[in-house]
Amino acid sequence: MYEYKMVQIPPAITVNAKEARGQEAAYYLQATVNEHAAKGWDFYRVDTVGVVTNPSCLGSLFGQKQTVMDYFVITFRKQK
Repeated sequence: MYEYKMVQIPPAITVNAKEARGQEAAYYLQATVNEHAAKGWDFYRVDTVGVVTNPSCLGSLFGQKQTVMDYFVITFRKQK
């Protein structure tokens, strides 16, 4: 049996142009996974979760449409 933990990560990582090396996403994920591994969590997978937001009543009157945002979630697990 496993216990699971999900950690939402930002859809974009901001870096200064001078510091950009092309591996920022990998470094961010590596740091996050290592941080949780130090607490006993094993990396399991990364998923994309789409969240649909419906406009409010007033927004609908003004023609707002549904929006879909993709969020990224890292799943960790450890044995119970």
